[in-house]
Amino acid sequence: MSDVALSFEELDVGRRMTTPSRTITEADVVNFAGVSGDFNTLHTSETEMENSEFGERIAHGALVFSAMTGLTRRIADDRAEVVAFYGVDRLRFRAPVFFGDTIHVELELLEKERRDHPTATGVVRYEAEVLNQREEVVLSCELLSLVR
Repeated sequence: MSDVALSFEELDVGRRMTTPSRTITEADVVNFAGVSGDFNTLHTSETEMENSEFGERIAHGALVFSAMTGLTRRIADDRAEVVAFYGVDRLRFRAPVFFGDTIHVELELLEKERRDHPTATGVVRYEAEVLNQREEVVLSCELLSLVR
């Protein structure tokens, strides 16, 4: 990964980026259940989920969102010099993520807005979509970051 980060002024609206991918494992789901305290049978009961509409356990939506934020930090080049994650708008879980699914994130810079902030120049808004190995959108949202 490159250590080069772009300033607020260098970021172009319309820029598209794709992250590397990662596979969501049973260990990810078990660990997330432990950390979050969310032991819903959707994620933890193989027997109950066999006869569900999904036919098997699915990953927590919040886990997929968390994995998305980590993947966005792995973009090698042309990423913003982020001061802080600022928020999320329009979050939707579009489809289930199953154990063994491989996800990646596609981002498009939608807008930049200057802000009066002690360490940041402004806020950038990205459209973000998480896609699985079949190129199905499983999560969509808008991510906001404070940028130098």
